[in-house]
Formats: sequence, structure tokens, C-alpha cells
Amino acid sequence: MVRGKVELKRIENTTSRQVTFTKRRNGLLKKSCELSVLCDAEVAVIVFSQKGKLYEFSSSNMQETIERYREHVNMDRSYNPNTEVHNQKLKQEAAIIKREIEQLEASQRRFLGQDLVSCSLDELSELDSRLEHTLRTVRARKAQLFKEQIENLKAKERYLLEENSRLCQENTSLCQKQRDTLKCSRSSKFSEVETDLFVGLRLSQNA
Repeated sequence: MVRGKVELKRIENTTSRQVTFTKRRNGLLKKSCELSVLCDAEVAVIVFSQKGKLYEFSSSNMQETIERYREHVNMDRSYNPNTEVHNQKLKQEAAIIKREIEQLEASQRRFLGQDLVSCSLDELSELDSRLEHTLRTVRARKAQLFKEQIENLKAKERYLLEENSRLCQENTSLCQKQRDTLKCSRSSKFSEVETDLFVGLRLSQNA
């Protein structure tokens, strides 16, 4: 006959509770001692009564066992499967980036004409094609810069010509004004001068 599961609950009677505590405590400590001896296990048991009295058993040094337990708990807490997976993923990405950097550095050296001994004929043909494409791109950019520079110089030339023409016009107008002013000034001086020039014989005043 299978017995049903017994539901445990707090013993309400104080005396019965104290008697049960003593029996179960002694049984727990005895079983702990048997476990440590029979199985060569490191066992430590700590029990506090309702009034706070301490009962303990340790198959070795209690403090060392507690420290060992703390180290084990800290190791379990520090280990996180998600963190481990994330770290592994980061390592893989770092390895991929490292390979890409090495490939780029090797390609750069080949563009500079270095480390060509290990290249095959196909690799040299591909390199030649890429260099030709790069050269065409550089030449096109160079031609564009020359064209822009020529257009800028022509625009500057037009500006300077226009500025020179404007200055010449202003200078011509200024010179004309100066000539007109000088002419008026001379005419005014000639009108103020009295001339005593007489053509013919002068008659005597006593005549």
C-alpha cells in the first residue's frame, strides 16, 4: 500500500516543537557525520534554534569549508552562458576582421610593387587590371581638377579686365574734369587782365 504524501507544517505546541527540534537536530548531525565518514565527503552543517542558539558540525575546518563554499558560489555566479556565447562571438568577429586587415595589407603591398614573387599569373593579371582602372580614375580626376582650375583662372581674368576697364573710365573722366577746370581757370585770369596796347600815334594832351 502506498502512503500519501505527508504535508509538513509548523508544530504549534511549544514543548512538542522543542522535543522534535532536538531529535531532528541530533539525527541531522549524526547523518552528516556518517556521510562524511562513509563517503569521505567534506560536510558542514549549521543550525540555529528558534532562540538563536548555534549548533554545527564539520568534517574538517568549518571556516575553510565556508570559504570553499563562497568561492564555488562566486564561480557559479560569474559564469553566464549568455556572456560566454557573446565572448565567443566577439572572438570570431575579431578573427574575421584580422584576416580582412591582413588581406588589405597584402593587397596594398602588391599595389606598391612588393611581395609579387608569390603571386600567380592570374593574380598578376587581376592586379594589372585593377591598377589600370585605378590609373584611369586618377587621370580623370586630374583632368577634372585642371579644367576647374582653368575655369577659375578665366573667371579671375574676366574680373580683372572688367576692373581695369572701370578704372580706366574713371581715370579718363577724372582727367577730363581736371582739364575743364584748368581751362575755366585760365579763361577767368585772361578776362581780369587790362591791356594798354594802342595802335597808332598818341596825341599830346596840350594839343
